[in-house]
Amino acid sequence: MKDYHPPMHTAEHILNRTMVNLFGCDRSFSNHLEKKKSKCDYHFSRSLTLDEETAIVEKVNEQITRNLDVTEIFLTRDEALQRCNLNRLPDDAGETVHLVLIGDYDICPCIGSHVQNTSEIGAFVLVSTSYEDGVLRVRFKLK
Repeated sequence: MKDYHPPMHTAEHILNRTMVNLFGCDRSFSNHLEKKKSKCDYHFSRSLTLDEETAIVEKVNEQITRNLDVTEIFLTRDEALQRCNLNRLPDDAGETVHLVLIGDYDICPCIGSHVQNTSEIGAFVLVSTSYEDGVLRVRFKLK
């Protein structure tokens, strides 16, 4: 199991779903999660506008304040494929897939540690965004 800071890691899941929902992009292809500050990188075609940055913060915090339960389920690979994208799952991951659900908002394969409820995360703060060579970097913290 990956040893990420559970509140930050759960916030990263919510950020990823928010990016997918708002922009139709894939989940982050790279991230660095730390207790004080984290970043996620997305394949993207441009910089974000200030209004888009505000929308991300509002949507992520909206989901956090819904006090969503964070649960784990195990499904066969075929069952999991019906519910989420398994493209990043290694071929040798086996027939049983570990999925993390954040209420009705997000579901994805993951082996990291998470909070039990989004009420344990705190507020999502967007530190900055930058765009270079097809990569949008989103830096954030929790308070």
